[in-house]
Amino acid sequence: MWRQLWPIGRNAATGGYRRFAWTRADSDCRAWFEEQARRRQLTYEVDRNGNQWAWLGDPARGDAVVTGSHLDSVPDGGAFDGPLGVVSAFAALDELRRRGARFAKPFGIVNFGDEEGARFGLACVGSRLTAGVLTAEQAHRLTDGDGITLPQAMEAAGHDPDALGPDPERLDRIGAFVELHVEQGRALDLSGDRIGIASAIWPHGRWRFDFRGEANHAGTTRLADRRDPVLPYAETVLAARREAELAGAVATFGKISVEPNGVNAIPSLVRGWLDSRAADQQSLDAVVDGVRKAARAHAQEHGVTLDVERESFTPVVEFDHALRDELARILGSGTGLEVPVLGTGAGHDAGILSGRVPTAMLFVRNPTGVSHSPAESATEDDCVAGVLALADVLEGLACT
Repeated sequence: MWRQLWPIGRNAATGGYRRFAWTRADSDCRAWFEEQARRRQLTYEVDRNGNQWAWLGDPARGDAVVTGSHLDSVPDGGAFDGPLGVVSAFAALDELRRRGARFAKPFGIVNFGDEEGARFGLACVGSRLTAGVLTAEQAHRLTDGDGITLPQAMEAAGHDPDALGPDPERLDRIGAFVELHVEQGRALDLSGDRIGIASAIWPHGRWRFDFRGEANHAGTTRLADRRDPVLPYAETVLAARREAELAGAVATFGKISVEPNGVNAIPSLVRGWLDSRAADQQSLDAVVDGVRKAARAHAQEHGVTLDVERESFTPVVEFDHALRDELARILGSGTGLEVPVLGTGAGHDAGILSGRVPTAMLFVRNPTGVSHSPAESATEDDCVAGVLALADVLEGLACT
């Protein structure tokens, strides 16, 4: 499975992946998922929001146990983020069949669409729509960098965008959702553990900072006469680093747009996107408020106007304690080992669903701690350990 999925959407120059929602690479990944489902005689379906499902048993019976993740990527992302959870789900089912396990509950594998938000700027679109966190009207207004709307992209890929919307009946059928994911950090590598259990997802969000100055000639405009928006933007980037350090949080300006984007032109507009995350809401608020205050002061100093807009926000997500404890009990059964429980600053579909469905997450060790990069990695032994751990969990939750 891994060899089949490996080349899809891979950029030869960078070694990273460009599997953006509703593109050719995404369609190829979706075709791979459908093939894996049919090869295992699972019932395959695509829901109203474009998420893919593979079922063993009838989900209408309710109390289904579901696992899976996503197959799309950030720009030049790594091979493991998302796909490891989907590949491991199919591999865990194979392992359970090898064991002769008998399912007492419906079992499903899911590939959520557009989790990374790389194309339309909003993460977890598929799961947000399903959970009703994102409305159909809001989804229809999403556009990519070329001005193509989400409905246009979906329709071009063969999916009906008019069906978008909440899917409470589907979620009501799910008794537990467990998402396996490569760890996006080094906690497991530092502790020497191969597998971990998630405790919570930090509160996090995205804010757009628009610095508006005055376009002018780079060679003839005196420094004193300039209203250059790059200067307050650069100072704001440094301020974000300082505020994050003070709060024990993280803050990143990872995307920037400049107009008119000419080498010999002073920009008229610099648009930067801030991603900030913290262990608690108070710390996150302190970081964002501090960055916003610094940005306004620097903009005023350089004669530049500033607009700040929050584009997305997810509050702290505490995973279902009973389910989390059950995972720990299952994985420790017969060994007496305590599986480490750790928080994460990364968002996931499991976090979006947690308000409607009992959810939990398993992490597989990442020896470099690098993620959202071609350098993201996990050893084959650790991936196998993840599959076996997921199989144990699924057997404990869904089988007799």
